[in-house]
Amino acid sequence: MDFLHERVFDPILQSTTASETLKRGVRLTIVRMEQRDANGMSDYFWHAVKGTDPSIAFASRMRQEGFDRFEEAIEEFRVRFNDRWLRQKSN
Repeated sequence: MDFLHERVFDPILQSTTASETLKRGVRLTIVRMEQRDANGMSDYFWHAVKGTDPSIAFASRMRQEGFDRFEEAIEEFRVRFNDRWLRQKSN
């Protein structure tokens, strides 16, 4: 979660220009992710990137308001949170 806080969540939550709708969405995403283990968080990330109607609309709003989305963090997320890392977290 530290990675996503730094790259995606905190810039929005700390912004004076981010809409309250966007901040509420980020808070809800954080709550949902914190209810999961490492594998579940990774699955949630990839599911959001793959796109559901709500996640597509939310990502569009993030971009419209000038913030990074999960999509901008894909490469680093993929490298840092690979299968080896997930196996270590499961042990």
